[in-house]
Amino acid sequence: MSGRKPLSIPGPIREQVDQMVANFNQNIIKNPQCFYVPRYRGNDLHLDRHHYGPIGPIARLKYRGEPTTWEFAIYKYSNNRYDPNEWFFPGVEHVDGTVEGAMKAGLAAYPLSDYNHTSALGRVLSLVLGRKH
Repeated sequence: MSGRKPLSIPGPIREQVDQMVANFNQNIIKNPQCFYVPRYRGNDLHLDRHHYGPIGPIARLKYRGEPTTWEFAIYKYSNNRYDPNEWFFPGVEHVDGTVEGAMKAGLAAYPLSDYNHTSALGRVLSLVLGRKH
């Protein structure tokens, strides 16, 4: 262990990120039922997405001291964890070290049409019966 404390995301950077996320939600997603939600933990920025009700993880970015050098990790629902070594997913071409690139990659990896990651029948059943299928 190096004894070096990891970087914490400074307040001004958090404010910039919050504004970038709000602008992306308003200008790119344009759906009040679907939007990114930034969540901070130490030097990590978690990009979660509100998606017609439930909020789920999409990506994690590690702050590296500059607003254009974030380290990206996609959330893998197949094993319920972030994977910084996964580089074979739709949208990987958008990953460029920026928050906006990460949000674009998240939209390609988990399109808005994938409501709750279920089929149309599953969505109808969950609405009618009030539970997930």
